[in-house]
Amino acid sequence: MARALRGLRCAAGPAPGPERGPGSGPGPGPGLERGPRVRFGPSPTGFLHLGGLRTALYNYIFAKKHQGTFILRVEDTDQNRVVPGAAEGIEDMLDWAGIPPDESPGRGGPAGPYVQSQRLELYGRAGAALLASGAAYRCFCTPQRLELLRRDALRSQQTPRYDNRCRHLTPTEVSQKLSQGLDCVIRFRLEKGVQPFQDLVYGWNKHEVAEVEGDPVILKGDGFPTYHLANVVDDHYMGITHVLRGTEWLASTSKHLLLYKAFGWEPPQFGHLPLLLNKDGGKLSKRQGDIFLERFARDGFLPEALLDIVTNCGSGFTEKQMGRTLEELISQFEVGRITTHSALLDLEALPEFNRIHLTRHIENQALRQKLIKELQGLVELVYGDQQVDPDVLENEYVERVLLLRKGHISLLKNLVSSDYSYLWVRPSVSRQQLQTISAEVDEIGKLVLGLLTRQAGALTMEELNKDLRSLQKQTRETKYSSMMQLLRLVLSGRQVKKQF
Repeated sequence: MARALRGLRCAAGPAPGPERGPGSGPGPGPGLERGPRVRFGPSPTGFLHLGGLRTALYNYIFAKKHQGTFILRVEDTDQNRVVPGAAEGIEDMLDWAGIPPDESPGRGGPAGPYVQSQRLELYGRAGAALLASGAAYRCFCTPQRLELLRRDALRSQQTPRYDNRCRHLTPTEVSQKLSQGLDCVIRFRLEKGVQPFQDLVYGWNKHEVAEVEGDPVILKGDGFPTYHLANVVDDHYMGITHVLRGTEWLASTSKHLLLYKAFGWEPPQFGHLPLLLNKDGGKLSKRQGDIFLERFARDGFLPEALLDIVTNCGSGFTEKQMGRTLEELISQFEVGRITTHSALLDLEALPEFNRIHLTRHIENQALRQKLIKELQGLVELVYGDQQVDPDVLENEYVERVLLLRKGHISLLKNLVSSDYSYLWVRPSVSRQQLQTISAEVDEIGKLVLGLLTRQAGALTMEELNKDLRSLQKQTRETKYSSMMQLLRLVLSGRQVKKQF
């Protein structure tokens, strides 16, 4: 396909126009639903991270708030950086996070295909249309010449930019170079005097891109488009009405609007989201792997906690509070409330966010049943080689543990840590350890067993404390505090009071 498109662009003579040329595009493809259509367009270069999750979430919330459609589009035009399986992993993580796309590579839809590398013919037709109208031109500059331009600019402490040399080639010169079989790319002619646009977040903006940039490449020699062409073409044919993306693309929007003008297409509305930064103001680091969703899912964090924290640190909502559900985020969202201030993310607060949402899961009977099964699996995984008593894996027992620890744990896996090992395995305590606390070990043991035999039902904490104080009075010299320390050591393997 790439070779065929390259031949289409670089063959001698005029390039054929697309089936739908500039100004004649029908807009959204047939069968597209009414209402806002937004998209999340990640590059499949690795795992989905928190910054990508926030962009996807804002698009999802906007779509659901206004009964619209949320689209996942895989932007894989830079084939050198594509990681096998990354695209599927991104869609899986959106499903895990509870914000599944309505249209996507996995689900399909009326505007597909939803992978850019499968849309090369469409970009080729668009590039040919721009060539035919004079809005684009073929560039024959070699990589060596472009590198020299870059070095000269850096040496002069200037921003590297293309000098638009091939813009001035005559049709005869272009034909001669094509007949010689020279490689070429297609560049878009930037115009001066761009029109201002109103960004949904940053207000009125315009960037005189022609004064600070050279004409950008829109179709590369391998037949693949650059971001600028691919996104404009795809957003048009997918019927995208609103583009919510990171603020790093704000300065490129005037360039994209020039492309829309050259095609004769109506552009979508743009809204640029402020940066998501560490709490110290630095960029989120991908190097340590500590911002990827797979890591949080593996560590047992709930997706609701991640959605909550990445919106809580930002703006766009009528209220700012911990513990918001996705439904609450949708109802409270107003795009006009998004501020231009960077969002500072404090991941140290994530366990507290997760504690709140885990408590909500435990209180919900249906969600609690899922937690019971998950906790049973964790117990078998962690303590399976320690001859776990089958009774501790019973649903009723595990459910009771969850209800007793509700609000005290941040992660479900906390319950299989060493602090809670006594819940699942019998502690190993020597008689010598017990006798250092009280010499009346055997007598106290008989008294407690007698109490348990006499009590048919469950005891309240007050009743149990009352009965234990009564037992202590039957000992010869053991104080109540020592007796409780002894029982704690026998039952939990710990001498100091902790957790339960």
